[in-house]
Amino acid sequence: METTTVASHIADANLADAGRNRIEWAERDMPVLRAIRERFAKEKPLAGQRITACLHVTTETANLMRTLKEGGAEVALCASNPLSTQDDTAAALVHHYGISTFAIKGEDHETYYRHIHQALDIRPTLTMDDGADTVGLIHNDRRDLMETIIGGTEETTTGVIRLRAMANEGVLGYPIVAVNDALTKHLFDNRYGTGQSTLDGILRCTNMLLSGRVVVVAGYGWCGRGVASRARGMGARVVVTEIDPTKAIEAVMDGFEVMPMEAAAPIGDLFITVTGNKHVLDDRHFKVIKDGAVVCNSGHFNVEINIPALDALSKARLEVRPFVEEFTRHDGSKVYLLADGRLINLAAAEGHPASVMDMSFANQALCAEYMVANAANMGKDVYSVPDDIDKNVARLKLATMGANIDVLTPEQEQYLASWQEGT
Repeated sequence: METTTVASHIADANLADAGRNRIEWAERDMPVLRAIRERFAKEKPLAGQRITACLHVTTETANLMRTLKEGGAEVALCASNPLSTQDDTAAALVHHYGISTFAIKGEDHETYYRHIHQALDIRPTLTMDDGADTVGLIHNDRRDLMETIIGGTEETTTGVIRLRAMANEGVLGYPIVAVNDALTKHLFDNRYGTGQSTLDGILRCTNMLLSGRVVVVAGYGWCGRGVASRARGMGARVVVTEIDPTKAIEAVMDGFEVMPMEAAAPIGDLFITVTGNKHVLDDRHFKVIKDGAVVCNSGHFNVEINIPALDALSKARLEVRPFVEEFTRHDGSKVYLLADGRLINLAAAEGHPASVMDMSFANQALCAEYMVANAANMGKDVYSVPDDIDKNVARLKLATMGANIDVLTPEQEQYLASWQEGT
């Protein structure tokens, strides 16, 4: 293990070698990001920038941080969720890659926010968020930092919702690119990544058989689509709950049962929330939920499950195995909460596969480069990922997969640009 002088707060420096091995293993499945890192190392497009990143501290994130550093940036990383940190990854970032990291798996509320403050102490010129906690803290408590910040990026649906609310109210202090909205992010990361990693987390901490069970998926956005399809693929009977009539129709047409949560509560064996909203599983649901039901969340914040309401309905609370808490209600029936309602795929497993995060983090790196080049001409708003960046990521990924696509002929290009040819 190498010595380092970078600022940090991590669990155990002795985990650094193991963390480096896992980071290098993840890199094998991240060829797009690796190609960007090689270019960044030569061109240094982020030279002089200071980046505060509040992201899940995983092996995939570590490879993004390496890319930003190779691009010339000073980087400080903190966790975007108290349970999503991989302690060996954090140790490796500090001791092998010289990147300031403030993250400990299981950190309490106070430590979580102290870590964000510590990552902000570099006085960033760019912010990189997963959930917008950094942006919120800057606007509420560290407004002086906006003097140096030129822009930022946001990784997840929940964060984009918060940022658009800020922009609509006219309080957003600097431009932010919604990386989450890139097609090469939400069509793949949200659907295939969340679909697989959510069930991975559930199975690791419960070892339950999904085949033959009733799995209730709350929300049929891209994450919900992925979770529902993977659960059905493992033999579950899947029920979807929705508030959007269009998404509900889509779920029905995809072959899923759709009903309100109050109707699903008495029949569900496993409940997975992926809405980005508050109290999707609430007091009224816990009063009628099936004995032995397992509940978990794969949305960004654990407010999707009203845990205080479940606690109030219970006479006993006991951790029966890692990440599994048993709530015994007053009538003796039981409900099992996984990972304190936090992101089950990161709290109890390893998060998305590296090959999926390759595209998401390629978007992050390229959008950081884009922000440096264009922020001076951007207003204080939330912006979509430029189409050329999105398509470039897709082309690079296709090339690494050995897949080729057609190219329009001049005749076809002319036809698509013309209105004069008809039947």
